[in-house]
Amino acid sequence: MSTPAIVWMVVGLTTTIALLACFAGLLRHVLLLYRTLQKFQEDVQPVADEITARGGRAASRAARR
Repeated sequence: MSTPAIVWMVVGLTTTIALLACFAGLLRHVLLLYRTLQKFQEDVQPVADEITARGGRAASRAARR
């Protein structure tokens, strides 16, 4: 193999490894965001249900008047 071919192989392998590391970090952050969103939904859902129920009751009272 010639010297330029070896250099390009090293550059290509280095770039591939760097891209794989970036994708691994991105995947880690996506999974962290997903877990955080699930926790947020679990915490907020009861409050949202209560607001919906109160809104329905208020609408039915307003319709009776």
